[in-house]
Amino acid sequence: QVQLVESGGGLVQAGGSLRLSCAASGRTFSSYTMGWFRQAPGKDREFVVSISWSGDMTYYADSAKGRFTISRDNAENTWYLQMNSLKPEDTAVYYCAASRNTWYETRKGDYDYWGQGTQVTVSS
Repeated sequence: QVQLVESGGGLVQAGGSLRLSCAASGRTFSSYTMGWFRQAPGKDREFVVSISWSGDMTYYADSAKGRFTISRDNAENTWYLQMNSLKPEDTAVYYCAASRNTWYETRKGDYDYWGQGTQVTVSS
């Protein structure tokens, strides 16, 4: 059974940092594009960032540029989202996901596997 499990969410003050992790099991994702999405209350799930299978190509939503960094460890079947300079508007449930598509895939419908989400709350 394929599982993606996020961890690292929590409550942080504005300006603080968090590092999210996504651990995969049940299959290897070394050939997949991996991404992070988020969903705030009452809003659609939105793309945050993606990374190519090799880790050398990344694509960021404007909201994440300069503050968030995605990385991956294929040997560990794990990928990460380092979030710095957090803002209250970053508050959301964050989801990791895997796609067979290109490294700049932003459409949630084109991601094949999803985690259950981890809550990130940024207080002002």
